[in-house]
Amino acid sequence: MASYLVGQISVKNEQLWNEYVLGVKDSLISYEAKVMFRGKRSEVVAGENPRNLIVVIKFKNHAVSQNWYRSVKYQSLIELRDKAADVVITFYDDY
Repeated sequence: MASYLVGQISVKNEQLWNEYVLGVKDSLISYEAKVMFRGKRSEVVAGENPRNLIVVIKFKNHAVSQNWYRSVKYQSLIELRDKAADVVITFYDDY
């Protein structure tokens, strides 16, 4: 079953964020992952959400998503990510 990464993002440095996004795109290629949706928050109608951007990335299954996240290529981007933005990353699996 498919596995999805949901990233909720508040960008702190646009230039660094763009560099990080390019690195992520490159890191996803060999995992055959697909960016399903990238968006900017338009309105919160219930609860609180301080993040203003979201991304949803689809992986073939949970094992593939975890292999990507733990890959040397992605792990090398984490320091850049943390300088560029405040990010909450959550994985969800089809059920």
